[in-house]
Amino acid sequence: MKETIDIRSDTVTKPTGQMRRAMAAAVVGDDVYGDDPTVQELESLGAELLGKEGAVFVPSGTFGNQLALFTWCKRGTEVILGEECHILQHEAGAASIIAGVQTRPIAAPSGVLDPDRIHERLRKGDLQEPATSLICLENAHSLGRAVPIAALDGVRALADTWGLPVHLDGARIFNAGLSLGVEVQAIAARADSVMCCLSKGLCAPVGSLLAGPKDFVAQARMKRKILGGAMRQAGILAAAGIIALQEQTKTLSLDHARAKKLAQGLAAIPGIQINLREIDINMVFFSFPPAADPGVAARIQAFFARQDIRINPPSKGVFRFVTHYWIGDRELERILEASRTAFRGGTSEAS
Repeated sequence: MKETIDIRSDTVTKPTGQMRRAMAAAVVGDDVYGDDPTVQELESLGAELLGKEGAVFVPSGTFGNQLALFTWCKRGTEVILGEECHILQHEAGAASIIAGVQTRPIAAPSGVLDPDRIHERLRKGDLQEPATSLICLENAHSLGRAVPIAALDGVRALADTWGLPVHLDGARIFNAGLSLGVEVQAIAARADSVMCCLSKGLCAPVGSLLAGPKDFVAQARMKRKILGGAMRQAGILAAAGIIALQEQTKTLSLDHARAKKLAQGLAAIPGIQINLREIDINMVFFSFPPAADPGVAARIQAFFARQDIRINPPSKGVFRFVTHYWIGDRELERILEASRTAFRGGTSEAS
């Protein structure tokens, strides 16, 4: 029986053997009391790598983003962010429930927010309008693009002029840094707070970090407790996070290289439309127009499943394949072999 290949996301990564050994041997304490040494080590390491004064360990990326909004924003204020960003599209409307804020999205092609468009929407607040309390950025963007530093600088300058904090959803900030050829500190420096995930391409089973100024982190730690995110002997999880930051960040270049190789192979299949210049990180987006038909899409997904390959259904004919630590060269060839049949001749022949 073939081993199942999962390219739905890099969230499906399993912990490495080194992580499992570190988790088993982790020295733990009660983190709610602040005496879990392994959690403390993880938070210190994360803050150092991100160039921030402190960091707090949280259960997930969504938790970290929403905790940032909850900490920065007064209820009834407004947050400016890109219309395709994860906070708006994939966090279940949490901003209105937890922080009690209104989100005001703007167009952000390839994840780039235009400072002029932001400026048009900034509000001081009056009898009829909410005040802007935060600007949110995302890098790497959830649509697979690495946002250039210069684009972040424009937003940072505007935020400084208005005295507004900037939060960065840096779920894949290490992917972004690799793609841009810069240290992650250079990206994080453009924001007051930053969230990074340990459980995506970095293979940790659970957890993210929210980093920022010392006072912000102290407030976030209390609000983490309010949200039920303060964990007890969390060092077992933090041990895997330390390995993620120390070791797994070094393997991301292989994921990127395989994503480019996968994209090139898919581009050679008639009927598939893909822009090879837009493969910045480990995500490959491509269009197969017949799959806009739900019946065709379902047949393609079922065909891959029979090959023991898990894929997500397309969105309006657009598929996303994601490479990660557990996708090696042999797995890549199996994916391409299945794709050549599933998308044969420009019309799906999967049956």
